[in-house]
Amino acid sequence: MPDFRHDTARLTLRDWREEDWPIFFAVTNTPAVMQWLGGVADTAGRAALRARIEAYRADHGHTFWAVERRDDGALLGFCGLKRSNQPGGPQGMMEVGWRLREDAWGQGYAKEAAAASLALAFERFGADEVIALTVQNNAPSWGLMLRLGMERREDLDFDSPDFDPANPRIIAHAITRAGWQASMP
Repeated sequence: MPDFRHDTARLTLRDWREEDWPIFFAVTNTPAVMQWLGGVADTAGRAALRARIEAYRADHGHTFWAVERRDDGALLGFCGLKRSNQPGGPQGMMEVGWRLREDAWGQGYAKEAAAASLALAFERFGADEVIALTVQNNAPSWGLMLRLGMERREDLDFDSPDFDPANPRIIAHAITRAGWQASMP
């Protein structure tokens, strides 16, 4: 499989390099970033995440790619595409997801990377619909879903104690190919 790289105005979404992993975990495996993702991951949790990300690419040709800021090469986190596979939730649907370091929040990087990922989903990977999932209390994440033109899909909501045990409801948003095309300038 050829190396993947996709540039946006300020970011590069690309395949992972071995040297990315320690940096990624140092900047994203923090209490603030992991608040709605089940908490700070231990060694086994970090290894499992890496294995899942690498398997997504091997199995489907897309994954949650490394997100690098173009002007200084800083690794900001990940963003990209996978097939939904959370137990109890929708299975096999194209899913967009992101996780960025705290000092990258509020600067439009997540929206820029997620919009690029959605474009890739529809234009390169042939998706008819893309979903995004988050815990009910993660307002910044579902707010971004709305800013991306996604709509609530309550029919896809489910419960999972893996992310926010106090409120296990996982909420879904989705956008169709037609909805994405209509939102393009």
